[in-house]
Amino acid sequence: MAEMNLTGRVALVTGASRGIGRGIALALAKAGADIAVNYTRDEAAAAETVAAIEALGRKAKAYRASVTDEEACAAMVAAIEADLGPLSILVNNAGIASRGRSVADTDPAELERVIGVHALGPHRMSRLALPQLRQHKRSDIIVISSVATLGNNANGAPYNMGKAAGEALALTLAKEEMRNGVRVNIVSPSLTVSDMGSKLSRAVTGEEDIHHLDAKFPFGRVALPEDVAAAVLWFVSDANPYCSGQKLNIDGAGMATFR
Repeated sequence: MAEMNLTGRVALVTGASRGIGRGIALALAKAGADIAVNYTRDEAAAAETVAAIEALGRKAKAYRASVTDEEACAAMVAAIEADLGPLSILVNNAGIASRGRSVADTDPAELERVIGVHALGPHRMSRLALPQLRQHKRSDIIVISSVATLGNNANGAPYNMGKAAGEALALTLAKEEMRNGVRVNIVSPSLTVSDMGSKLSRAVTGEEDIHHLDAKFPFGRVALPEDVAAAVLWFVSDANPYCSGQKLNIDGAGMATFR
């Protein structure tokens, strides 16, 4: 059986300073990859992630760039190749929450901002990374989506639309890049212990501690970043020799209802 050994590979994880992104970055590093840690604002958290990766014996460096900024992203991708070597893994993880308003009450600027991060950002990052990804016999792109695209609940149009567009990008890329050895897959978490997950839980339930929902979720707990990272690791490793253009929902066998 093939092992999940990523030795010699370089991965860029967007939004990797905290939460799901940090969990993914650490999982890939534990498997042997060197990691480019992308962040937008929290320099201290990004530095902590880099230090944790280096403690595992892998190379890591933090790069500040919003996935909505073409010039900054292009500079980041070029710098990663110079610093760590050409990318063979791209995880499009960066995300922001929408404000939970109806379509009628949504600020147009919020719609553009959320779709810019969840849809245009992964398109931009994939386009910029492809020249490096194509240099290898095997490379991988992962788009982190959400089970929100299964229900498309009310008062979440910007987020639902952005995630749905990100999935469309992944499925299109899987067909376009198969001949270049680039596998493209989607990982879709349910509510996960993270800053964004806590904000969502607080907005919906009014409770500060996300873990008050544990009993209402399958397996008796809310998903953890490590649960999402395990799926990403399998997709990008040699344990997955033949799977591309697929979506895996990390929802504990069924999305819990907690409204």
